Amino acid sequence: MLAAISQEEYLTIERGSLEKHEYYQGEITMMAGAPRNHNRVKDNFSVEVGIFLKHKRCQHFTSDMRVHIPKDEFYTYPDLVIVCGKIEVLDNQEDTLLNPSVIVEVLSKGTADYDRAEKFERYRSIESFQEYILVDSRRIKVEVWRKNEQGLWTLVQETSNLEDKIEIRTIEHSILIEDIYAQTVGLLHLS
Repeated sequence: MLAAISQEEYLTIERGSLEKHEYYQGEITMMAGAPRNHNRVKDNFSVEVGIFLKHKRCQHFTSDMRVHIPKDEFYTYPDLVIVCGKIEVLDNQEDTLLNPSVIVEVLSKGTADYDRAEKFERYRSIESFQEYILVDSRRIKVEVWRKNEQGLWTLVQETSNLEDKIEIRTIEHSILIEDIYAQTVGLLHLS
């Protein structure tokens, strides 16, 4: 059995690495590369949010911004994060975010179960975290989860219709599903 590495050792390794790795309680896992549709959906979502947020109080970051969850000793790279208000970072490297407001994960065959279960559970311990958006990269399907005033998470929207819009309440913005899936190929349409 390999010895666990410290968070400090992980950050030193990660900051010098060309690949991205998650860290969870002493263990490092390399993150897989993403297929075409995954990248297309992530980039489409980023463009839609980025244009809207230009010159506003919230900012967005794509999958190169690491997020740290101190409670779980967890470091990961969400596909997209939105931060509203003052950005809090781990240290002066400013590459590890502590206070995401919205997290978007693009689901792929190998990540869907993990993103829905364990990862979502870990994200929920972040106090600033308000909305979780899951976008399937293999079929047209988007879910929006939102934390209510009692701190409970509820699925507030689920759609497979390209003509629908999803609402990101935290930033008061809606995005057309068709725009999220623009230029993707071979997706399944749910009926």
